[in-house]
Amino acid sequence: MPRFYCPLPLTTGQALELPAGAARHVQVLRLQPGMDITLFNGQGGEFTATVTRMGRSDVAVTVGTHLARECEAVRPVHLAMGMPANDRMDWLVEKATELGAASLQPLHTAHSVLRLKGERADKKQAHWQAMAEAGCEQCGANRVPSVWPVAELDAWLARPAPPAPALRCVLSLAAGTQPLAEVLRTVAADTPVTFLSGPEGGLSEAEDARARAMGWVPVTLGARVLRAETAALAALVLAQA
Repeated sequence: MPRFYCPLPLTTGQALELPAGAARHVQVLRLQPGMDITLFNGQGGEFTATVTRMGRSDVAVTVGTHLARECEAVRPVHLAMGMPANDRMDWLVEKATELGAASLQPLHTAHSVLRLKGERADKKQAHWQAMAEAGCEQCGANRVPSVWPVAELDAWLARPAPPAPALRCVLSLAAGTQPLAEVLRTVAADTPVTFLSGPEGGLSEAEDARARAMGWVPVTLGARVLRAETAALAALVLAQA
């Protein structure tokens, strides 16, 4: 059954017009009145719904039964990463959504090639958020990860740390790093974790040292050198294992 993100309050028996994005998607699929679809609004679970009217640019539905179905990971995992260049950030957002990331924080770092400011940054954030929504429609997730506005690493690190027992890990090449699997064994299975990682070329030595001085735990994923987007996704998967 086709699934659509509908960021509106939903209740059984409700008649409503779908938001523009979902309506366009229904029309592209050539659905007709009487056909059933699934709606989710990111607030938990999903609803059955039936198409009741197809206009030229609008679609009306009647909301059906609420299904308390969830497929979220036990451990919330947040990714904060120096943005990889070209279309790799798009790919990272798409795959991180499919793999269950709770949120994504794009960062400018010393080695960043991709630099976004002003209106361009706003458009990119909206684009990535839409990709996360589409990813949830595709993979069956009912909780859409937040893609936060692009931030400078130094300013982002200076923000207040989350309350304990949240875990903050930096993917690091510095001496004294610990295997991620070992670090995860020291905390409960549902402890939220945030991973900080660099773009192509990684974090600079100064950035890495600054994060460690602020309490970020330096971790390694192994002996192989991974692409920036691969490293972030590998950490995400390992944290949910």
